[in-house]
Amino acid sequence: MPNKKIIVSVSNDLSNDQRVHRICNSLTNFGYDIVLCGRKLNNSTKVHRQYKTKRFRLPFNKGIMFYACLNARLLCYYIFNKADLILANDLDTLIAAGVASKLKKIKIIYDSHELFTEVPELENKPRKKKIWKRIEEKFINRASASYTVCQPIADYYNKLYDINMQVIRNLPQLRTFPDDYETRPKLLIYQGALNKERGIEIMIQIMQYIPDYKLVIAGKGDLEKELKQLTNELNLSNKVQFTGNLNFDALYNLTKTARLGFSLEQGESLNYKYSLPNKIFDYIQAGVPVICSDLPEMSKIVNKYVCGINIKTSEPQILAEYLKSILAENKQLNRFHKNCKKAAQELNWNNEEKILKEIFTKVI
Repeated sequence: MPNKKIIVSVSNDLSNDQRVHRICNSLTNFGYDIVLCGRKLNNSTKVHRQYKTKRFRLPFNKGIMFYACLNARLLCYYIFNKADLILANDLDTLIAAGVASKLKKIKIIYDSHELFTEVPELENKPRKKKIWKRIEEKFINRASASYTVCQPIADYYNKLYDINMQVIRNLPQLRTFPDDYETRPKLLIYQGALNKERGIEIMIQIMQYIPDYKLVIAGKGDLEKELKQLTNELNLSNKVQFTGNLNFDALYNLTKTARLGFSLEQGESLNYKYSLPNKIFDYIQAGVPVICSDLPEMSKIVNKYVCGINIKTSEPQILAEYLKSILAENKQLNRFHKNCKKAAQELNWNNEEKILKEIFTKVI
């Protein structure tokens, strides 16, 4: 096993992908030689990791030409660099890995971060969805092993393609946080991408009705401009703060000061129906009670560990009144906080990485 080289590929700029960073760290600690490949943007920050990184400058930042250029650059890198295995993260990097597996007779492992062909961005775009579906059909069976973030997505793929996709959840590293919940500032938090159907508009509108509290939105995405505009239109610039992307430690240090964490995914897409966002576990690991949508996988975690509340309404004013009643119940909030601390002992990467080690040991 030692000295085996693995090339890991992503379509982002490496800076804020906590799942991939955790996996690369674990694989390095297992004794593998890791190179993480991604894209380089004009505003990309430097990354300092214990494993090697490689970023490609691409002439396009979105659309079909971006994906074509990304996979062309990845394929060239695979061809001209020796490796024992390729780890492809998500469908948008599986093309190059699948081609390389044929050309170089190299094994690949596939990590599906979501139900890619069912994301909201492909809703009402049947042609694009059909293209991605064909790519998935062509390449997913070339992987020697595959895994995803939750059991329903694994079940979906296993039934559709007759494979044995396993589950590695987006669990954070085990941390310790002080018992300071009662003295935390009146702060609510959302962390994650600012994309379609994440419920961020609802969170912003809620702040019209909740006095004294502030909302911090930590992340970037396609809707950033529209969300900032909504904030200004509602005269909430003093109550809603956008931080942009933060590095891993800065994000955790911010999160552990919050009193509630939001995960209000909306919409009818299968990807969201089956979703189990890493932010849920990040909140728990920081002792932050969770307010989540009434979606199966999220609700299952919150209800099992009694570490927050799943809500059925998406009407801002009704939800705001509900939240105000919750925020006024210090006893209940403290109970959620303490349960987060208990859940964090189980829901952490120290336990989850054992599955990762087993998968890679069998393949490589």
